[in-house]
This record gives sequence, C-alpha cells and structure tokens, in this order.
Amino acid sequence: MEQYEPDSLSPAQLAAMRRSLSNGRAALSRRSLLRASTGGALAVGGFGTLSACGIPAASQGQGGVSSEDHSAKEKVINFSNWTEYIDLSADEKHRPTLDAFTKRTGIRVNYTEDVNDNVEFFGKIKPQLAAGQDTGRDVMVLTDWLAARLIRFGWVQKLDPANLPHAYANLSSQFRSPDWDPGRAYSYPWQGIAVVIAYNTKATNGREITSVSQLLDDPKLKGRVGLLSEMRDTVGMVMLDMGKDPGTFTADDFDAAIARMQKAVDKKQIRRFTGNDYISDLSKGDLAACLAWSGDIVQLQVDNPDVKFHIPDSGYLAGTDVMLIPNKARHKTNAEKLIDYYYEPPVAAQLAAWINYVSPVEGVKAELAKIDKKIANDPLIVPDKAMSAKAHLFRSLSSKEDKAFEEKFAQLTGA
Repeated sequence: MEQYEPDSLSPAQLAAMRRSLSNGRAALSRRSLLRASTGGALAVGGFGTLSACGIPAASQGQGGVSSEDHSAKEKVINFSNWTEYIDLSADEKHRPTLDAFTKRTGIRVNYTEDVNDNVEFFGKIKPQLAAGQDTGRDVMVLTDWLAARLIRFGWVQKLDPANLPHAYANLSSQFRSPDWDPGRAYSYPWQGIAVVIAYNTKATNGREITSVSQLLDDPKLKGRVGLLSEMRDTVGMVMLDMGKDPGTFTADDFDAAIARMQKAVDKKQIRRFTGNDYISDLSKGDLAACLAWSGDIVQLQVDNPDVKFHIPDSGYLAGTDVMLIPNKARHKTNAEKLIDYYYEPPVAAQLAAWINYVSPVEGVKAELAKIDKKIANDPLIVPDKAMSAKAHLFRSLSSKEDKAFEEKFAQLTGA
C-alpha cells in the first residue's frame, strides 16, 4: 500500500509540478496542448494531503464503489471536461455531438467545463470521494496520471462492457492496455497526444531532422536544440533512441539516458529545456529543432509552413486524457452510453475535426475525410498503422522512483 505524506515531495518534484502548471502540459488549454505526465508525483494540496486527512491509499487493483443507478428514471448525465475540448457550432452556442446524443437517446447532458488543471480539479472532488459521497458528476475527463491514482485509490467505478460495444470494438490498439488500467476496465481515452521531433527548415537550411541522436550530437545544430522540461517526455524519447522501452525500463536505463543528455549539455548542444514556450523560438528559428507536443505542431503549421515534424524510427511517447465514472455516480449506465457514443466513428470524426488531437478511435479516418481531407490525412490526428506501431507509454512510477528520477533530471536541467 502506497502512502502519500504532505512532506514527501522533494524540491525537484515541487519544481517540476510548478513548471508543468506554469508553462508545461498541465497549464495549457486542450486546444493548444493535451496531457500531463503519466504516473508522476502527487500534487501539493491534492494527493499529498491524503495522509494528513487520515485517508489511506487504496491497494493496487481495488475496485471502485458502485451505488444505486438512477439512469432508467433520470435521463441525465453530469459531464465534467476541460475548456475548449469538445466540438462547437459556428456560433459557439451549441455542442453538436452532445445535441445529437440527446436527440437520439433522450438523455440530457449537463456539460460543465470545470477542469482547468488536474491538481485544481482533484481538490474539488477529493473531499466527496474520500468520504464515499457523490461528487455530482457521472463522467469526467482527466489526464492519465491522475486517472491512474484514482483507480489505485478505488475511487472510480469499473465499467460494464455490455454498455460499451463500440468502445470495445473501436479503441485503437495503441491505447488498449496501459499498465495502470489493463484491458481498460475503468477508463477509455477521450483524446491522445504524441511527443515528436519538430524543426524549422529555414533554420536547418532545408535539412530534415529525423532522430533524437541528431538533436543530441549533430554539430550543425549546436546551441539551437530544445528538449522538454517534462521529465517523462524527454527521458522517454532518449530511451527509445537508445533502444530501451519506456514502458519497461530499469533504473540503470534511466541513468544511461541522463548520462547521454549530460554529454550534450556539457558540450552546449542543448540551448535549453522548455515548456510550451518552444513554440515562439521554433517559429522564429531561434531553435532549429526540438522535442515538441503534437497538438502544438498541428496548430503552429497553420501559420508557419517552415515548421515540420518527424516521428523517429525508434518510436515516440504517447499519452491520453481519459473518461472515468467516479464512485457514487447516480447515472452510471447513462454515462457508459455516452462514452460508447464517442467511439462511433462518425461521432469521433466530428470531435477530431474540431479539436485536432490524436483520435483513439479506429475507423475514424474515412468519416473524417468526409469533413476535412487534410485533417484526415494528418498523422498527428489520425495515426496510420506504422505510426501507431511506434507509440510507447512511459510506465507508472512508484513514489520512490518518481522522487529519485525527478531529482536526477533537475540536476541535468539546472532546474
């Protein structure tokens, strides 16, 4: 059983969280960036206060707590999501996919954009979940690292496969079985994201940048390379370049990746470690090449055709925001119907066409082509089989591992 003490976070972990919340993945709207770290440290004022409140962490594999399901009599769903993370009509007054769901099923959706970041939202729902009470929500979209913790605590309900035929059939293979939710017993992805190599062709004199090795070793890029300040993304991409799997790596593998980056830092190959502020530097050419988040690159290319991306042959890091049903939700069956609805390819296509992130739904490309052929052919939105096969997840970390790894990464970056 894993316990979380209020003072258990190291200075490096605290600094990492502040970076993520200020200019990293956790700070940004879903329209400009998707996810926060997989696994990872617990947030100040969030999980770190559990022990202080006398709430024990649930053991791994503990199931959630169900309650009486009022779905049959109460045709409603209370849905919490991030801002700007669902399709809107041209006048921005309607959400077409939700309206169509209600028309088809008679189930009204109370849609609330009250997830501003994972830490803040957890603070809202923790008291009710810890006390075994209804949060007032039937389905919520949270980043995979927080979903993993809630599942471990036993604070979300196990899904009924009978209500999820489309989700089960159409979930992309790359998202099917994360180590924190094998077989998707408790969660289904809302959208995904990829960590890629991005470069500015003007700054590289037309050369393609295709590997992490080039970022770390190519003398023509010296002083004009950016790596991400998110430990999992950067270390994971370096591990892949070294032939190691981020999903199964050892402590020695981690140390080897740090040592390799240290050499690049020492010879001043790396300009800096960045949050999403790489966007301006990459667009201007101050950074010739960098590691980047795919959601940013899709949008950056609209305004700057000089910005290109590449998926390394060694693979890339993938992650998700996921849909969960909290304990004591009053309308579990209704919520499962909504989750399943978004795995129908025509519906998934409408969503992807508006938000431009990686769709987790197989079969979405043909439907998306009916809406926008350019988007349908963008591998950062609809990965082909070759790209999907290159996807890797960063494995879950224990509290001890997270502290040790963040400290070593902080020493590398000077954070």
